[in-house]
Amino acid sequence: MARTVNVYEAKTHLSRLLAQAESGEDIVIARQGRPVVRLVPVGRRGVDREPGALKGHIRVSDDFDTMDAVDEETWYGAGA
Repeated sequence: MARTVNVYEAKTHLSRLLAQAESGEDIVIARQGRPVVRLVPVGRRGVDREPGALKGHIRVSDDFDTMDAVDEETWYGAGA
């Protein structure tokens, strides 16, 4: 979960926040309680993905995309 700081705190402690973001902490800066920006290190990459790496490990049921009345009510609410 991201740590949220207000603009004043970000201005006051920018060096510390930059170090924390560089070490992997998720820092969000908010203005009047509303998230505005996220500090992330330049060049930070996600995990390299390998297409097909999970082949044979995931099973999808033949009826995964069918929906009965109970499912429809759960998704869309009564009377949808």
